[in-house]
Amino acid sequence: MDIGIQEILLISVLALIVLGPERLPSTVKTIALWLGKIKRSFNSIKADIEREINADEIREQIHNENILHELGEPIEQLKQTANEFEKSINTPVDDNQPSEKH
Repeated sequence: MDIGIQEILLISVLALIVLGPERLPSTVKTIALWLGKIKRSFNSIKADIEREINADEIREQIHNENILHELGEPIEQLKQTANEFEKSINTPVDDNQPSEKH
């Protein structure tokens, strides 16, 4: 919502007529103070929301990293077992050794 020069001029003239020249400066000052408070409150709420959103993203990232870490350990164990199995398969068997019979 953009307010142009014509709208500001119209509002100023109406305020001067309604309030009079004596009360207009104090009224403008009061309005400016209220607008400043509203703007600061809005910025504070906006900053709180941004902090909360960022905190949620950090929590989600930590959760995902924990899951990846938990999944990483079994994968490493599987890789190690697969490597050991592959080594045992590739190890040549000596046919000259007597087999044990029970």
